[in-house]
Amino acid sequence: MFVDLDTVCAKVKWNERGMVPAIIQDVENDQVLMMAWMNEQSLRLTLETRICHYWSRSRNQLWKKGETSGHLQHVRWISYDCDADTLLVGVVQEGAACHTGNRTCFYRDLETE
Repeated sequence: MFVDLDTVCAKVKWNERGMVPAIIQDVENDQVLMMAWMNEQSLRLTLETRICHYWSRSRNQLWKKGETSGHLQHVRWISYDCDADTLLVGVVQEGAACHTGNRTCFYRDLETE
């Protein structure tokens, strides 16, 4: 399937830093795995390769999820919300999504810890 990347990227409402939050969800069980930031370059790479790419604000660089750990995220679909300012990315997750080794970054309970 051919996707016009210019058309797709034009649909997104980028913030003042040229980024959009991306919520990553496991397509097999609907579990929210993580949240990361994408800029236009990372979204284009994600669409082209069907592997998640993000923009690291702390390192100020592009990063391919799983590049060093092997825990790749294979994209099945990408949706955007009603305001076009947040992405929801359905993935097949290899291994852990969190850098701590947990399956999801959302493993802590705010009220009980």
